[in-house]
Amino acid sequence: MSGALPPTGEDDVGVPPTPPMRPLAGQGPAFAAVAVGGVLGALARWGAEVAVPHAPGTFPLATFLVNVLGCLLIGALLVTITEVRQAHPLVRPFLITGVLGGFTTFSTYAVDAQELLQGGHLATAGVYLVGTLVAALAATWLGIRLTRAATGVGR
Repeated sequence: MSGALPPTGEDDVGVPPTPPMRPLAGQGPAFAAVAVGGVLGALARWGAEVAVPHAPGTFPLATFLVNVLGCLLIGALLVTITEVRQAHPLVRPFLITGVLGGFTTFSTYAVDAQELLQGGHLATAGVYLVGTLVAALAATWLGIRLTRAATGVGR
């Protein structure tokens, strides 16, 4: 025996231990909203990729358009559900995190860019990499500004 005292349930300074974290407790409805929205958004993105395919070494137009449109809609929806009217608590997880999170695809953006670079299409890769980021940020800003102007809400 080492002679150590048995645990008392308190730490060294007499403070009771912190209960274990349960980060997902009570999040079932939001989890379901994100999951259902994500399926819908991913299906819409897949449809866009099927409708506007691109050959290897060419500019991935469908992915570019999906990301820019998704960012425009994110900007517009954020203003609508936070500044124009108070939305149900599940609207944001469903529409923005789920639908538009599943619709936009920055992972495909990265893969497309890598394939362009590995194929030696440096100019196309550069335009795609920089153009997507600039256009996506501009689209988000534009969505915010247009929605605020259209609804008369301003900050």
